[in-house]
Amino acid sequence: MKVVAKQRNSRMCAVCGLDNEAGLRAPFYTMEDGSVVTVFQYRAEHQSYPGRVHGGLIAAMIDEMGLRGIWAKEGSETTYGVTLSLEVKFRKPVPYDTKLLGRGIVTSETGHFFTVHAVITDGKSVLAEGDVKYMKLTPEQIAAGANTHEEMCYLIEDGVREIEI
Repeated sequence: MKVVAKQRNSRMCAVCGLDNEAGLRAPFYTMEDGSVVTVFQYRAEHQSYPGRVHGGLIAAMIDEMGLRGIWAKEGSETTYGVTLSLEVKFRKPVPYDTKLLGRGIVTSETGHFFTVHAVITDGKSVLAEGDVKYMKLTPEQIAAGANTHEEMCYLIEDGVREIEI
């Protein structure tokens, strides 16, 4: 499937932050069908039991694909939101040090809310999937009352133009 655009990465996000040593540093791509896709790997420091990724980190990736899904649908990164609910189904153990594919797509949207269905696969079978419901908010609304730091966003083109799904 063809890549339409590469989405931005942040500085310190646990999933996409390029400066976060403990994070996944995952790249995200807007695809021609309006979905978001990421190709990534968990590492040994992301484990729960040996050889298996911690469920909370799997849920974090599914949550990240929620917001990224609306960006893919709208063709921009202007809509922001906060997670209202996250339902994850763990289908099979998720290994670390293995190339994984994440894909999310908007399944419903209103003026104030949207829902994304996200899936993590190993290329052969679904390992985890979930539905994320978000409430749309501006960055100013999200940051209200928080002690924020400067968060630079990076757009680093990596030349990826097609991803096999």
